[in-house]
Amino acid sequence: MNRQKERMTKKEGAMKRKIYIIMIILVIGLFSGMSRVMANGILIVDPSQVTAMGQGLEILLPSVTPWNSLINYINTILPKPDVPHVPAFSPSVEPPVTIPQPPQAPALTPLVPVTPEPSFTLPSNVAALSIKYHRANVVIENNIATISIDQVFQNSYNRDMEGIYMFPIPENSAITDFAIYIDGKRTSGKVLGKAQARQIYEQIVSKMRDPGLLEYAGQNMFCARVYPIPKHGEKRIELVYQQVLAYDSGLYRFTYPLGTQRFSPTPLEELTLAVKINSKEPLKSVYSPSHAADIRTINPHQASCGYETKNVRPDKDFVLYYSVSEKDMGLNVLCHRKEGEDGYFMLLLSPGQLEAPALKKDIIFVVDTSGSMEGEKLEQTKSALHYCLNNLSPGDRFNVVDFATIACSYRPALVPADRSNVQNGLAYVDGLLARGGTNINEALLSALAMFYDSTQPRMVVFLTDGQPTVGETEINRILNNLRDANKAGVRIFTFGAGSDVNTHLLDELCRVNKGTGDYITEGENIETKVSSFYHKVSQPLLCDIAIDWGLARINEIYPVTLPDIFKGTQLVLTGRYQGNGHGAIKLTGMVNGRKKEFVYEAVFPEVSEANDFIPRLWATRKIGYLVNEIRLHGENSELTDEIVKLSTKHGIMTPYTSFLVLEKESDYHRWGFDIESAGVMHRGGAEEKIAMTNSVGAESAEASRKIVEVETLGISRAPALDSIKYIGGHTFYQRDGVWVDSQYKEGMETTKLGYMSEEYFALLADKPELGKYFAIGERAAIVIGGACYEIQ
Repeated sequence: MNRQKERMTKKEGAMKRKIYIIMIILVIGLFSGMSRVMANGILIVDPSQVTAMGQGLEILLPSVTPWNSLINYINTILPKPDVPHVPAFSPSVEPPVTIPQPPQAPALTPLVPVTPEPSFTLPSNVAALSIKYHRANVVIENNIATISIDQVFQNSYNRDMEGIYMFPIPENSAITDFAIYIDGKRTSGKVLGKAQARQIYEQIVSKMRDPGLLEYAGQNMFCARVYPIPKHGEKRIELVYQQVLAYDSGLYRFTYPLGTQRFSPTPLEELTLAVKINSKEPLKSVYSPSHAADIRTINPHQASCGYETKNVRPDKDFVLYYSVSEKDMGLNVLCHRKEGEDGYFMLLLSPGQLEAPALKKDIIFVVDTSGSMEGEKLEQTKSALHYCLNNLSPGDRFNVVDFATIACSYRPALVPADRSNVQNGLAYVDGLLARGGTNINEALLSALAMFYDSTQPRMVVFLTDGQPTVGETEINRILNNLRDANKAGVRIFTFGAGSDVNTHLLDELCRVNKGTGDYITEGENIETKVSSFYHKVSQPLLCDIAIDWGLARINEIYPVTLPDIFKGTQLVLTGRYQGNGHGAIKLTGMVNGRKKEFVYEAVFPEVSEANDFIPRLWATRKIGYLVNEIRLHGENSELTDEIVKLSTKHGIMTPYTSFLVLEKESDYHRWGFDIESAGVMHRGGAEEKIAMTNSVGAESAEASRKIVEVETLGISRAPALDSIKYIGGHTFYQRDGVWVDSQYKEGMETTKLGYMSEEYFALLADKPELGKYFAIGERAAIVIGGACYEIQ
């Protein structure tokens, strides 16, 4: 009797527990949250049972809760004694994975609940896991890249997790190792089959109602089971895969899916990417258009590339190009062209680690010794000159011209850089005193006159801290005098120290005389700036460069003036082209006083979807050039209209360009700006315009720096505003919650697609290349091949 009563009590208790849980589910189910995804890698977690949290009970809810499903679900989560736990990495157990349908679209985050039978979602008040650090080490041997990934996830939940790790890999790649760390011990994991991995990926995209992973639709997905992810702990994952790099247009291209990290709910504490290249053939160009990486050439067959940052959400994949060639000069051309439009190209020119000796050069240092240079400025300048003179090469010729009220010089003409002349030159520098006015015109004319018999690369390094106050002081006359006097084609490099220099004069000196300039602000060290510059230009390899494009119809090349090539540097040109086909490019330049010619084959395709970063890089440089023209010579409607056109088409918003856009467009909403942010941008742009107009002052020097940076930019930066996105050569503006392609025009033929509908996925299956555009969001107007797809 007692046993029967005990059984009845247990039965009633179990039923009460069921009813209690059902009631909780009905209440909490109204507020149930949705699952979230994060890539690189995607860590999909399955908290597989009910766990106590504090004084309450947390329940993992199904996304759809009819009564039968509720009862079945509750039966699955109630304790079942004597049921052994299935090992997380059992190679023979690959349970089917289904993803629930949430009520609305989520934001991308690092964790996605995986749903064993039956399906469930996490409550909305549970935060997603974040990534502590992500480290990738890449070793490229000839054209084989081995990528080792070390990544740590942080679990803030109050329970252990089990999950699936996912990572997008190129089609021509193979996983060689995957491991997790359990109690500090490295344990190899078991991977899921390719078919199931693909199934999981497609279910995540289709069921989670989150488009973030669509951009990887054309890639394989690596999947592996991960357990345990300890509560309030970390899980370290290591992945190694190998990839065969394709050889295209004389270049190897390596891409690492770094952009997926932007979906982390919190910034990454640390992100590190290291690449080492080993090549049998001599390396020439090594270039990243995506990131400001530290690229170093170790020897003719080895190079390294590093990128490191902290507390950041990466916004794009990492791309690295490198070329190999037995020629002295490596020249490669990359193109991008849409059907029916003129094409864009980028030319990479590099000597690599050219074995030929650096060219002998003639160089004159023109130094301001007016009264304003007295004290620390002059002492730092002397130290910089010591560095430069001590690092002259055998065969070089040099001189020092110092100027105040009048111009003086160490010697009346250029002298050989032998030991005696260098020592005497150093003594002359040590004796310089600061006094008098600033006679810029006489000093530069004196220097230029000394190159009358020069046959070597010719340079003037000009340093001043003031404006012309003695002799000729009118800026345009000084520029005209120097233009007439510089018959030898001397490169003039300028340094403006302090806030009293005339930036318009110095910038125009550089532009007209094929040099570069920099500004040394208050507190900066003159010696460091000048010596760093001299280190770069002290070893010229190819001077007076000219390019014959043959039959190719090339226009709008930036930079407009081709600089010299120095040891350890490379030239990146961008431009437009018409027509198509193969052609020969002839490069000429001076090498060791002799004219030398190089011939290369290039292909300018009629249509090419590759290298979609080039149009925006070209447009950025052109905007920099146009803004500089306005700064130095004044505004006109032709220049400003072109800036607005380029800015809005390519989503390039510098302070000045945004000022022009908002000045011309009273409807800020058209470009996705709210009234408040538009007002802030307009005021900032107005201040930038004033700084550009002024020729003197710290603001003027800073404006010059910004323009030079834009004009010579070597990487394709992401848009600075959240209301603008640049994807695959297309610029999108957010208007009323819709991402609208800048190529969209009213009345354009439009195909409407329901978000995550059958037609939506059918189109993606047929054209996976559209995934990167569809990944922009739930509502978008995307123009491809002249037709518009409206996602709604």
